[in-house]
Amino acid sequence: MTNSPPRTIPRLFEDSVQRFSKSVMMWEKKEKSYKGSTYSEIQESVHRCAAGLLTLGIKPGDRIGLIAEGRNEWVIAELGILYAGAISVPLSVKLEERSDLKFRLAHSGCRMVAVSGTQAHKVMKMRVDLPDLQKIILFDPQGTLAEDEIGFSELLERGKDYLRSHREELERTWQSVREDDPATISYTSGTTADPKGIILTHRNYVVNVKQCSRHLPQPEWYSSLLILPWDHSFAHTAGVYLLSSIGASMASVQVGKTPMETLRNIPVNIKEVRPTFLLSVPALAKNFRKNIEKGIGEKGKLIWNLFRKGLEFAYAHYGDGWNGGRDVGKPKHPIYRLCDALIFKKIRASFGGRLDYFIGGAAYLDIELQQFFYAIGIPMYQGYGLTEAAPVISANTPAKHKFGSSGTVLPDLQVKICDESGNTLPVGQKGEIVVKGENVMTGYWQNERATREVLREGWLHTGDIGYLDQDGFLFVLGREKSLLISHDGEKYSPEAIEETIVAHSPLIDQVMLYNNQSPYTVALVVPNKEAILAFLKSKKLSCHTEEGQESTLLLLQSEIDRYRAGNKDAGLFPDRWLPSAVCVLGEGFTEQNRMLNSTLKMVRSRIAEFYKNRIDFAFTTEGKNIRNHQNKTIIKRLEEAA
Repeated sequence: MTNSPPRTIPRLFEDSVQRFSKSVMMWEKKEKSYKGSTYSEIQESVHRCAAGLLTLGIKPGDRIGLIAEGRNEWVIAELGILYAGAISVPLSVKLEERSDLKFRLAHSGCRMVAVSGTQAHKVMKMRVDLPDLQKIILFDPQGTLAEDEIGFSELLERGKDYLRSHREELERTWQSVREDDPATISYTSGTTADPKGIILTHRNYVVNVKQCSRHLPQPEWYSSLLILPWDHSFAHTAGVYLLSSIGASMASVQVGKTPMETLRNIPVNIKEVRPTFLLSVPALAKNFRKNIEKGIGEKGKLIWNLFRKGLEFAYAHYGDGWNGGRDVGKPKHPIYRLCDALIFKKIRASFGGRLDYFIGGAAYLDIELQQFFYAIGIPMYQGYGLTEAAPVISANTPAKHKFGSSGTVLPDLQVKICDESGNTLPVGQKGEIVVKGENVMTGYWQNERATREVLREGWLHTGDIGYLDQDGFLFVLGREKSLLISHDGEKYSPEAIEETIVAHSPLIDQVMLYNNQSPYTVALVVPNKEAILAFLKSKKLSCHTEEGQESTLLLLQSEIDRYRAGNKDAGLFPDRWLPSAVCVLGEGFTEQNRMLNSTLKMVRSRIAEFYKNRIDFAFTTEGKNIRNHQNKTIIKRLEEAA
């Protein structure tokens, strides 16, 4: 029996460089156009970075923070950290609260932190109270640097000098990294308690990359624009490491002066990069759809009606998408063909014209949203995972997909569904999703209690509720902690209801359901101000009059009642789970007000606590009627907030 080399990220990358040295690995736009860097060019920078870190005294097992937007230096820095035998602590650029960032840097004991120009001020403010932090590595240094600061280019120069006489030492360092050594500590959002540091080893990453590659093979000429934050576990593994393992290329979004400017660069960059696939999350998918429908709507009623008809024919033709690997082809109906030629083709062109599909993850994805993208010719294949599993557990693929599911389980990975006592449930029965495989984390950093709670006898207890169907597809229904409990003790997941309401109503931007053993469910609804004001204008009404306010509230009520018995979409959800009272909110849930976490999921406990008075009022006789004075007041102020 021969000993295989350890499965580490440096070895994975060195193997790719050997096979694809002249291929472009990374595309970056700093000025007017994208410039490519080959695998061998990135390798040289990585070696210099690692060598530079060794000159600064970095030892195996040291932690180094990484806070930056997606860019070449992000990958070079992380690989450099790993080559030096250290541990990367990738942190979200969306961490605005000083305490949030400080906790992560202190808890992980970071000796250094590599940071971009737009993020540097956050670290500068708190370093006075971080005794473990010895050096700040600046990607974009400005002016004279302090003693504990070093520019990234200077770090690479130090590394270049070191390699002239110590290259063998660097080789020994990265080759001595073991597959069970920690590669990263990635922090949870910490929505209900202190964030937990998820320890992922080199083996966890390499195994999950190989699993993804076998589950959904991609050619080396593929490329993607990585629009998700690069510290996001999905982008980290399925983007950076998967693409680099197959010799494909990745592009970063052009960084703007503000987060909003960066966001506006995405559609422009997509056309420039012309990706073959994109990683997405439901919030982004919904935004893409909203912009598509807005553009079609502006072209007039005739085009809009043709668009809707084209979707209708496609929905009927593709069904639930489950085709066992057989290509059913496009609908042949002349109206669909006309719509495809005049409308869908232009939509595809707006995504660069080469986009084969999206890979979606991170949260529940509405079935109709999947049907929509499938119909226009850019399927969105939903997957499921969590950072603790490095992160991909299951995924739909072009060969095997079913709408509403999170696809089939990756190879060499075991998944079972368990009841509250830990017993395995049969096919079709709902319970907790439990996972076992070499991609599962070793535990939480300095948190043995939390580790024991989720890792039991080698099985990762995800805290997610779901079931496996007879065809082997995994259906994820929601977080166990997000489940609502009715007055009689029955538990149900609110996520599918919330997502469906938002996806199908242009009048509602966000909704959160609340029920804590209460007589009925309450909905906290964030209306789409522009759509409401347009409705009022079309009816020659004003939000300042009682008639306008009541008409608006009844319209919002009808958007929820459509799922009740006797109405258009009855039967999708049991009536008893639908909200019986509605609180209309004047402000949306955002990352800035901390009601969304960094992956754009609602922080339910925080929302419920903030709106406690509104919720309490909704359980009164007056509050149960949507036309109550509180809701009228919010509608009255819509023009001010728009």
